Amino acid sequence: MSQALRVWVVDDDESIRWVLERSLAREGMRVESYPGAAELLDALNDDTPDVLISDIRMPGVNGLELMQRVHHSKPELPVIIMTAHSDLDAAVASYKGGAFEYLPKPFDVDGVASLVRRAARKQDAPVEPAGIESSADIIGEAPAMQDVFRAIGRLSQSNITVLVTGESGTGKELVARALHVNSPRAAKPFIAINTAAIPKDLLESEFFGHERGSFTGAATQRKGRFEQADGGTLFLDEIGDMPADLQTRLLRVLQNGEFYRVGGVAPIRVDVRVVAATHQALESLVKDGRFREDLYHRLNVIRVRIPALRERPEDVPQLARHFLGRAAEELKTEPKRLRPEVIERLKAFEWPGNVRQLENICRWLTVMAPGQDIHLQDLPPEVRPASYAAGPAPAVAAAAPPPVAPPQAMPAPAPAAPAFAPPPAAPSAGVAAAPWDEELRQWANAALQAGKDDLLGEATPMFERVMIEAALNATRGQRQEAARRLGWGRNTLSRKIKELGMGEDE
Repeated sequence: MSQALRVWVVDDDESIRWVLERSLAREGMRVESYPGAAELLDALNDDTPDVLISDIRMPGVNGLELMQRVHHSKPELPVIIMTAHSDLDAAVASYKGGAFEYLPKPFDVDGVASLVRRAARKQDAPVEPAGIESSADIIGEAPAMQDVFRAIGRLSQSNITVLVTGESGTGKELVARALHVNSPRAAKPFIAINTAAIPKDLLESEFFGHERGSFTGAATQRKGRFEQADGGTLFLDEIGDMPADLQTRLLRVLQNGEFYRVGGVAPIRVDVRVVAATHQALESLVKDGRFREDLYHRLNVIRVRIPALRERPEDVPQLARHFLGRAAEELKTEPKRLRPEVIERLKAFEWPGNVRQLENICRWLTVMAPGQDIHLQDLPPEVRPASYAAGPAPAVAAAAPPPVAPPQAMPAPAPAAPAFAPPPAAPSAGVAAAPWDEELRQWANAALQAGKDDLLGEATPMFERVMIEAALNATRGQRQEAARRLGWGRNTLSRKIKELGMGEDE
């Protein structure tokens, strides 16, 4: 019978130690836990476990420094790093420091035992720690982004070709730069070239350079992007738009590292790591005969997929605050603040332009929003909810019928202010809208004069309830369509219905 695995856990969070102790013990492992690095280092003087699990942020000695000390004295001991503050720099630092795995919290408890068993079988030599280059623009705590961070961390010490896929605006070049700056090639050039942005007849010269007199206008010798990137990384953006004849030449370079300048007779050898990117489905291009299958397989050694922003709405607030802060720094002003309802709107938006679109909108808001707090009406038209899209209602012609007061009209100011009731569903086109905003103003004035607090806490749920009921009535209960009409995502609508007690979620 094999001996039980011995696992040591170090974390200043008692609840994490408790969970790991019991979950691993159920798998037949012997677990000892420590509240800090000092206690663990003392224990290591007398004994050695099979696997060490360490938090990354702890008082005193942090997890990365602890791992460095452990590898100095116990180089064979595999270390699993876990963290609640998961970002790219932490992932890369963990792998560069020699971690067997990087485990963002919250993690799947049932999967930890399997991970520990794999770590216990690890016999590879540890990787020496290296300096970490900040990649602050790659932000995300969503599970899909954690997969990206882990991929970058694992690939940081490799020269293997990488294919980065994702929609336009997701940050494919940022990932390519992160792969470069966290690699042994960081001191060498990072050269980026967008295949779709260069005229077809100039692409060959752009890639491989040309000799003097090789064509009309070639007055001097010129080095191409491959030569410029020698020793470093060449990022080929929108690789799916590369012409067929250039695909053939690129394949030869990837195979043997040699090429000829345009008009040249001597082969030139380079040492370049290629990172390619595309928003297209290369498999479909191969099937249609528009992309070489052998080049596809040469590029598609390791694929890193960047999720669309709509797939990780939980990351939108953090990204927006980052971009607002950067825009404020550029304009030498104070960063604008997002109101809670604005954050919800941004999270529910589909973001067809992804992170690039969010960044541009944050720049726009920094310039155009009138106050420090950003309200729904401050958002640009393409993001603003439909109820705000038309802006202020136009003046009603004298011949128009008088507006209809909403139900439960507000009485004159009184010590006890009634609850605000917004108007029913919006009138059809051509019918003047009821001035519910004026009724709201009267209610707010009355409530403030009466000394009431938390006006938004009372009015906002009531407003949202009326809008949801109107949208559901208009769409005959179809939540997907109702959410679209409200300017929300379906998940947001379902959550609001549950929060407001309007019925059980589906």
